[in-house]
Amino acid sequence: MEEPSLESAGQYDYIIIGAGTAGCVLANRLTRDPKATVLLIEAGGKDDYVWIHIPVGYLHCIDNPRTDWRFRTEADAGLNGRSLIYPRGKVLGGSSSINGMIYMRGQAADYEHWAELTGDPGWRWDAVLPLFKKSEDFYRGASPEHGAGGEWRVEKQRLSWPILDAFRDAAEQVGIAKVEDFNRGDNAGSAYFDVNQKRGIRWNAAKAFLKPASSRPNLTIMTGCHVEHLLMETGEGGPRCRGVIFTGGGTRYQALAQRETLLAAGAVGSPQILQLSGIGPAALLREHGILPLHELAGVGENLQDHLQLRMVFKVDGARTLNIMAGTWYGKLRIGLEYALFQSGPMSMAPSQLGAFARSDAGQATPDLQYHVQPLSLEKFGEPLHAFPAFTASVCNLRPTSRGHIRVADKDAYAAPRITPNYLSTPEDRRCAAAALNLTRRIVAAPALKKYAPVEFKPGLDYQTEEELATAASLIGTTIFHPVGTCKMGRAGDALAVVDSQLRVLGVAGLRVVDASIMPTITSGNTNAPTIMIAERAAELIHAAWK
Repeated sequence: MEEPSLESAGQYDYIIIGAGTAGCVLANRLTRDPKATVLLIEAGGKDDYVWIHIPVGYLHCIDNPRTDWRFRTEADAGLNGRSLIYPRGKVLGGSSSINGMIYMRGQAADYEHWAELTGDPGWRWDAVLPLFKKSEDFYRGASPEHGAGGEWRVEKQRLSWPILDAFRDAAEQVGIAKVEDFNRGDNAGSAYFDVNQKRGIRWNAAKAFLKPASSRPNLTIMTGCHVEHLLMETGEGGPRCRGVIFTGGGTRYQALAQRETLLAAGAVGSPQILQLSGIGPAALLREHGILPLHELAGVGENLQDHLQLRMVFKVDGARTLNIMAGTWYGKLRIGLEYALFQSGPMSMAPSQLGAFARSDAGQATPDLQYHVQPLSLEKFGEPLHAFPAFTASVCNLRPTSRGHIRVADKDAYAAPRITPNYLSTPEDRRCAAAALNLTRRIVAAPALKKYAPVEFKPGLDYQTEEELATAASLIGTTIFHPVGTCKMGRAGDALAVVDSQLRVLGVAGLRVVDASIMPTITSGNTNAPTIMIAERAAELIHAAWK
């Protein structure tokens, strides 16, 4: 079979690979300079699928080939040999088009740690806070902690639930205070999550950042285009990235970058593209018939993710979505409420109530995050239970387990092998047991007594620390926050892939700009930090070429 012909897609100042969260921000910011030409390449299609925009539509977008890469993890020993779905957005807006819409910056300590690891004070909290505020359009208006008038709309959720209010009261009774705002640098406490919506409709990165820039004559957007590899050249000065080879509509293209190529394909896609291009662990590349051009041992390593432990409690006398959506009449009422008012259960983020707590008194800041929902199901994609129940998912915010992402084949269309290695350290198993115990303490508090909660998952057979760690391996699942696979670090860091300015170490003309550059995972949901990373990258790029 003959290869498609190679055609020129042109020359640009910048080529951005991936129109996900970071790619949309970069496209917007770089094209503000009318003299800079930008090509944005996206493997997925336009974000014109109706379920992208209805908040509850994430149920129809995850594991859907129209919007999701449909990755799966390798069988994971820490999860009793289970393999998990590993959603990543394959559409304009990337994972911001299919995620939980929760606006969460993390803790100030996260960024202080990044600055320490990289030796760059530009990653400190007081340096990144203005970057968060720059794009923010916060529903309460501008303040020292928040911005207004930016592209990234942040709103209060449009409904509350008595069962969740009771959980919040119960959490307060065991020492988790009620707060109004998780995004002031210290997220300890409980509150309803703020969400990226606009009047009950999902607000993704494509709407926020790409649509306003799409009419600029210096931006070219190509969708349905799959990157094969970077176009590399080697010389006396070392390797340089000159552009990219990609395929779209049956045509094989070459595009050239006169200044820089910006890899924004995410924590799965970016290391895969680097490895396919001959950048990564040399032994791995040779194993798959890829010629090593530049050895970087850390490409694809350092994978971190938040593992959620989904505890389910049956209740009595509580309004839950299980019962509301259990009949055709109930479904009709829910649909009408959204159609008329953009409110009700169809406007819900996947998780409504959040809480941040410490697994033990020795933690300087909260290391546990709760996502609490007025519903329950066996696993994602299956029907809701027929009985009233709520789910209290709790995750370890700072896991010590490290996984990896590695090419499985030199074929650019083959999915990489994703190995999270969940619960592979004693510290993570201890934290999981403590998290389950804390959840039981909350549910046993007086505020929930009127609903007579009964533990359904994992069940009271698990009591000792080792038994609870085993329970965690049975009920744990990803909360979709993979980061770290193109780690930012100092030149002496054996696993560092990019420097503190996100330039690939030892390769000219190439940066990575997405969640993969995080040296350590943030203490919360990862979408807002990814926007901040792209904002900083755009400023660094402007400064480099000013």
